[in-house]
Amino acid sequence: MTGAAQADTHVTVLSYDALDGWTEDDHQQAFDVFRNTCADLDDPDWQAVCAYATSNPDPRAFFELLFRPVLIEDGKDGLFTGYFEPELDGARRPSTKYAYPIYKMPPEARDVEKWYSRRELLEEGKLKGRGLEIAWVDDPVELFFLQIQGSGRVNLPDGSKLRVGYGGKNGHEYRSIGQELVRQGIFEPHQVSAQVIKNWVRRNPGAGRELLFHNPSYVFFREVSEVPAHRGPLGAMNRSVTALRTIAVDPAYVPLGAPVWIEKDGKDPMRRLMIAQDTGSAIKGAQRADVFFGTGDDAGRAAGRLRDPGRMVVLLPIQRAYAMIPESVE
Repeated sequence: MTGAAQADTHVTVLSYDALDGWTEDDHQQAFDVFRNTCADLDDPDWQAVCAYATSNPDPRAFFELLFRPVLIEDGKDGLFTGYFEPELDGARRPSTKYAYPIYKMPPEARDVEKWYSRRELLEEGKLKGRGLEIAWVDDPVELFFLQIQGSGRVNLPDGSKLRVGYGGKNGHEYRSIGQELVRQGIFEPHQVSAQVIKNWVRRNPGAGRELLFHNPSYVFFREVSEVPAHRGPLGAMNRSVTALRTIAVDPAYVPLGAPVWIEKDGKDPMRRLMIAQDTGSAIKGAQRADVFFGTGDDAGRAAGRLRDPGRMVVLLPIQRAYAMIPESVE
């Protein structure tokens, strides 16, 4: 944990008996995903654990032998949401059908803390004609949500796929268009979802365009050629993430690469071992996580429905786990 986060947290080391559903999970699946990013962990205690992981131990025994479950609380209730990788239809060249460009980041935008807003970029044509286009897609609403997710796949006319990943942003703070619809009295909070917003924008093109401009943040992309189309998108550790085994966390509280036991309540309870391999601008707090659901529309619908309470317990190497307990606590 960072110093600021540590000052506001309460840490409890638990037993595995305290993890609801621990014995029923598929530990092999979690172990395989953990090993995908294990080699990137450079602290000595993690390196020792990862070295042992290469000997193909029994997965459940591996976690129980080398890790201790640590409950980190910051006074806020646990909250689980979902995210996914959007899939859009597009082309390498513009046409009447594919008219909305996915842009890479201009060099000068990297040199300033805050660049032009979304409205300025699009209405004043600040990016046009500069060779910054990666591809063109057929739907500006889907393009907006691609920016929220930060990565996606584009289905090209010849049947091939183009993957794009996060390439930077314009420095403006993200503002929720869902919250703006609630503020305007158009929807109640419980009615708002990504699909509801998309439908409303399409039914109200003029007002919908203005709604999208409510969010001044603009995300740029880069082409991701090093990841095969059948693999998941790159997460914050620059490795492919895995559906229903990867979560995005707040790295101020949870180290990237760590196994995390989640106990999500709500309509469809979830008890499983996940791996913290990603981050997100909206993921803040010790008990906050975003579950990756995969690629495409079905994954998007499942992710959009998820907003549930629960708790998450981080599995840490034994010495690191006990070192987190304040010295005044016996």
